[in-house]
Formats: sequence, structure tokens, C-alpha cells
Amino acid sequence: MKTEIKKIVVLMINKRLSEEFEIKEWQVKNIIELIDNDNSLAFIAHYRKQKTGNLDNRTLIKFKQFLKYLKELEEKKTEIINKLSSKGEIDNEIKELIENSETFTEIEDLYEPYAEKDGTPSTIAKSKGLEPLANIIRFQQTKIPIEEIAKDYINEEKGVNTVEDAIRGAEDIIAKKISENIEFKDLIRKISYEEGELEVEAVDKNEESEYELYYDHKESIIDIANHRVLAINRGTNEGFLKVKITTPKDDIVQYLIRHTLISEDYGETYNELTRPYIEEAVYKSYNDIIAPFVERDIRKYIVEKAEKESIEVLSENLKNLLMQKPIRGKVVMGLNPSLYSTSKIAIVDEKGNVLKTDTVYINDIEEFKSTISYLIKEFDVKLIAIGSFTDSNKFEEVISEIIKGTEVKYAIINQTGASDYSQSVFGQIEFPDYEVGHRIAISIAKRLQDPLTELVKIDPKSIGVGQYQHDMEEKKLIEAITNVIDVVVNSVGVDINTASISLLVHVAGIDSVVATNIIRYVKENGPLTTREDFLKIDEFEKETFEQSAGFLRVYNSINRLDETKIHPESYNIAQKFLEKLNLTIDDMGTRKVSLVNVNFKQLAEELNTDQYTLEDIAIQIKNPEIDPRDNMPHVLLRDKSLSINDLKVGMVMEGTIRNVVDFGAFVDLGVYHDGLIHISKMNKGKFINHPTDIVNVGDRVKVKILEIDLSKNRIQLYLM
Repeated sequence: MKTEIKKIVVLMINKRLSEEFEIKEWQVKNIIELIDNDNSLAFIAHYRKQKTGNLDNRTLIKFKQFLKYLKELEEKKTEIINKLSSKGEIDNEIKELIENSETFTEIEDLYEPYAEKDGTPSTIAKSKGLEPLANIIRFQQTKIPIEEIAKDYINEEKGVNTVEDAIRGAEDIIAKKISENIEFKDLIRKISYEEGELEVEAVDKNEESEYELYYDHKESIIDIANHRVLAINRGTNEGFLKVKITTPKDDIVQYLIRHTLISEDYGETYNELTRPYIEEAVYKSYNDIIAPFVERDIRKYIVEKAEKESIEVLSENLKNLLMQKPIRGKVVMGLNPSLYSTSKIAIVDEKGNVLKTDTVYINDIEEFKSTISYLIKEFDVKLIAIGSFTDSNKFEEVISEIIKGTEVKYAIINQTGASDYSQSVFGQIEFPDYEVGHRIAISIAKRLQDPLTELVKIDPKSIGVGQYQHDMEEKKLIEAITNVIDVVVNSVGVDINTASISLLVHVAGIDSVVATNIIRYVKENGPLTTREDFLKIDEFEKETFEQSAGFLRVYNSINRLDETKIHPESYNIAQKFLEKLNLTIDDMGTRKVSLVNVNFKQLAEELNTDQYTLEDIAIQIKNPEIDPRDNMPHVLLRDKSLSINDLKVGMVMEGTIRNVVDFGAFVDLGVYHDGLIHISKMNKGKFINHPTDIVNVGDRVKVKILEIDLSKNRIQLYLM
């Protein structure tokens, strides 16, 4: 019997997944099987396309999350049904309703009548023996005045001293019954959400805070923006704001009265002996039970909705930041600036190896210029990465002077998190021979060369590409961030011989133990020369190899396929494919590779593989060095400095999108203070749902300056 029930549950889950993602049930079955067999989502997305129908990483992540939700939902249903069964309080109707529930809210609504807590007005009234009186009033069939009937329920020992006590207690029982009506709850939730307003006021109007905008604020619940929900929620938690929800109370109460009163012959004639008590019970039910419950429910819903959508914005911002185009083949000077002490310098070569570190002092301007000029010439520096801080502009001015008339350019690099990483155990392991200040300078230089390899080392919450991320549920935020980093890292691929632990742990199948063992192996034995050597590393089992091998690159390998995204399990197919094209491995990436007339469907059948795998192999053979970041913009390089004082209203400038939030996008104009393009200034006055419909982090944009407020360092922009 249990086996049959389990099969039915599996079929129900599969059906919901199929409907939710608009995919076939064979796809659902295959994906669940792959997940249950501990395959990583990156591995499934890249190397099991035939089984998934070529679903991408993002869809698979949402699939796994919804699968988890559905499994937890089924566990909750089983738990509730077992509870009710043990109490003997379940019948086929309620059991069927629970089994068909599609949300936790539905299950909780169904269970509520059976989970009444001690000490509520209803339970107290029942303990006093007033339930029969409540039923007489509720069913409205009596022809005897209720006051007369209530006399029989006076019981001083139970605390029912008067007729009024008895009637009030009966009304409490009826009020609870009304509140348990699921149709009522659903409708009241809907009306309250669609027609209600969020009213916010200050706890103390005279107290200064960042929430003063909301000290007297009223807004439609259905229209309130996510960033305002999160700001109000934070202000409430910090004790500056208090919130209530106002609803069309009179309309709701009248609806409840109409649908609780029992009419004669479906007309408008009611039992006038019970009517006033029913109406009083309705008011009690709404005011004391339903309204507070609905308010909590709505506030929880809008906060969770705001958090969910804000996490999605953060995820998209983070993905675009990590996908910034690397700058290859350039020697970079990293400058960790300080006005009050020595500034630290690090020079890294084209591959990120440290060539030189030094120290300069900005207040000794001539010595500063001399040292920087010497280092640029001595190491053929092409780019200078200046760490951002409040007074970076002073360093920009001096650097601009030094590089004037040369081909050297500079960029301002957000150094958030670099200090924390440089002082961490990982920072000490990676750069044991350098002090913290120089580690920061190294990180700044390498962030310009390859943002991905450096940004994975720091806490993504500190990068500054979201809104109110510190207020969000930690578990959900970490899961979302980890998913984004995993997707990007595995899409780009990792050089196993040079990668940090922070990067390796995001490779499919690699945990911190294996990542540490990889670093140790390379340090003790020198660079790995083939993917087959992976199995020599401690804890690098066959299962780990299967999941990770395709994402780990071995450059200068004895087998050129090791430098590609082609999985070792498909090397044989790749070799046969080359033979079909009359090519050799040495021809990879050359003009000899032409895919114009290749019939992939037919050839896949001949090579006993699937079309997706063969097409991916072909792409790698055509361009072995392909990097998905190549089509993205890199950080904006400059050769002269600007300050906010140099800006004028009406100026048209080029900038880089640094952050996207619900109400607009912040643009780096090279003047330290970001400008804001409000959402209303993004699409030539036309409505858009969200700024991400128009711009993303890292995009190069042309903007017009609309307004400058020097006192607040605010710059308002218009997207050209």
C-alpha cells in the first residue's frame, strides 16, 4: 500500500514540475534521476543535454529548488494527515483536501481548526460548556429568544455568571468558526492585498534616522516597490517605524455577515432572534482573529516577495559583474592608496604573477611620481589599477599627470572585501611572503586583469551590487550567491594549475578538501600535464573526476583536448569527428576547421552520440580558447581624471553600470561618486518593469547629466 502511495506522490510531483517548467515528463524523470544520483547541476547542464532536452543552468537551479519545495510539501501533508489520524479527527473529505493542497498556506488553513491552542477565547468558552449555545445561535433555527436559552448556561463555578457572559462566550466560539472558513480567508486575503494600504509612521517623529522618508507614509500594498518594502521592514526591526495595514473593513464585514446569516427561502429575511449575535460574532471574528492574521500573512508575503525578487536582482548583478571581460596580455600595477600612511604598490605580469612590490607616500609628491614613473618603465606597465576610496581623486590626478602622453591607462577598481580576504587564512596561504597592504594591492591589480578569479575570494554580500542584501534570509542569500558563482565558474572553466582554493571549490564536484589537495599537489609536484593526472591527487575519486574534469583545464597538456571544455568521456568521439573532417588535433582552432556543411544530426548517429554533445565538441574544436566573457565589456579605462566639480548639467558622458536596483541604476562616471539613472529616465519616457530590462552591471552606457547636487554629491542622469 505504501509503495502505491509513494508512486502516486512521485507522479503528482512530476506532473507539477512538467507543468511549472513547460517540459515533457521524460525530461522531469531524467533530471530527478540525475539529481538523485548526486550529479551537480553544472555537470547536468553541460554534459547531459540529451537527457534534459538542453535545459540551461538557470532553469535547472529553479527546477531543483521547486523539486525540494514539492518534496517538503508532501512531507508536511503526511505529517498533518498522521497527526489528525492519531487523534481520530480525519475523514476522507479533509484528507483529500490536504492531499490536493498546492501550498503550505493551504495546508495550514486546513489544519488550523484541529490545532486550536489552549487559552484562546474559543477554547475557554468551550471549556465552560457554551458550545451547544453557540450552535443554537450559529444554525439560527430557534424561535426562543437567545437571552432565555442562555439562562440555562449560567454556571458560576465555570465563571459564567450572567446571561451576557454566556452569550459573549458563544459569540467567541462562533467567531472562531467563521475565521476557519477557507473560502472567507482566501477572499479576505485577496481583497486586503489588492485594495489594502500599508500605513507607516515614526515611533518618534523627532528622532533622526535614515527612514525619515517613511515617518508619515501610506501606499497601496499591491503597488509598493520591493526596495521600499525592505527599507520599511528594516526600519521596523530597528525600532524607528511602526506599520499597520488598512483594508476595506466595512465591505469585508458586510460580506461575512451576508454569507454567515442564513436566510429563509434564499431571500433577505433572517432570524432576528439570532441575527444581532451573529453580526457581533462576525465583528469579533474579523477584528480579533482574521484581520491580525491576514495582516501578518500579507506582511510576511510582501517581505518574502521583495526578498526573493531582490535576491534575483542581486544574482543577475553578480553574474554580470563576474562575467566582465578579462584584460589579457598586460602588465598591471595595483595601487592600494592611502592619504595618511604609505600607499602599497604591486606589479603583476600577464599571468597574474607578482613581479614587484613597493611603497610610496602621496604627500611626498615628487618621490611618488618618480617611483611610479620608474616602475612603469622598468616593468613595461600598461595598466594601473587604483583602489577606490573616498579621496581616490587625488591619486587619479597624479597618475593622470604621470601617464600623460603615454599609452598607459588607469581604472578605478572597487576594492571592497580585498582587506578581509588579504587578512584571511586563504590570503595568507596564497601570498605568504607579503604583508596585508601589498596583498590588497595584488588583489586590486588582479581584479582588473580577471575580475572572476579575484571576486570569488570575497564575501559577495560586500561587493555592493544589490539592495538590502544584509537584511535577507542568510540561507537563501548564500544559496543564490553560490548558485551564481558556480554557474559562472563552470561556464568559464578553471586552469587547475593556477587556480586558488576560492575558485576551485566552485567547480562541479570539487569540495574544499579536494581543492586544498590540488593546490598542495601542484606545489609539491609541479604543474599537472594531463587530465589523467587528476586521479593521482588525494581524494580525487572517479566520481569527482566525472563531475569536474570537463571544467578543469590543463594548458600546455600533451593532449590539446585537455585545454578545452570537451569532457574526457567524449575524447573518442572528438577524435572520430576530426577524422570525419579529415583533420587532426593540431588543426584545432585554425582556419582548416569548417562546420558549414556538417550534418550534425546524421553525423551524431554515425558516431553513436547525441547531437548536443557533437555540436558542443565542434564549437570547442573550432575555437578551443573560447571564453563566454569575451563578448562582455571590460572595465572602463581612462587616461585623465575628473571630479564631480568638473561636471556640468547637459554634459554627455560615457560610464559603466556599477549596480542595478529596483528604482534605477548607478553609473560609474570616473568621479568617485556614482550617478543615478532613475527608472523613469531609462527608456525615453516609456514604461519598463525593471531596470534590468534595459541595463545590466558592467554595461557601457552613454548618459546625459540632468542635475548635480554638490552638497549631497548626487548626480542625476538620463540614459541616452
